[in-house]
Amino acid sequence: MFGGPSVKQLQQMQQRMLKMQEQLANETVEVTAGGGAITVVITGAQVIKKISIAPDAVDPSDVSMLEDLIVAAVNEAITKSQELVAKRMGAITGNLRIPGM
Repeated sequence: MFGGPSVKQLQQMQQRMLKMQEQLANETVEVTAGGGAITVVITGAQVIKKISIAPDAVDPSDVSMLEDLIVAAVNEAITKSQELVAKRMGAITGNLRIPGM
């Protein structure tokens, strides 16, 4: 006999997951790079809401450094956002391994 969650439990879990996804779309994570030169704000749905660049980070003779800082900050923000989602999902699923989720 299958010892996993029942259909009712899976339906309840799915409802909680949908609600969590709505909440994550409004929850943000803020990340900085370059000692605060770049700040990225991203939602739990991986939507970037804001990128701030400190004026002293803008050096016309070294644009590639600024680009690298932005890439680093955005990648870090995505990672932190994914970690937030994984944490919330773990709270709902109890860290069950359910195919397709």
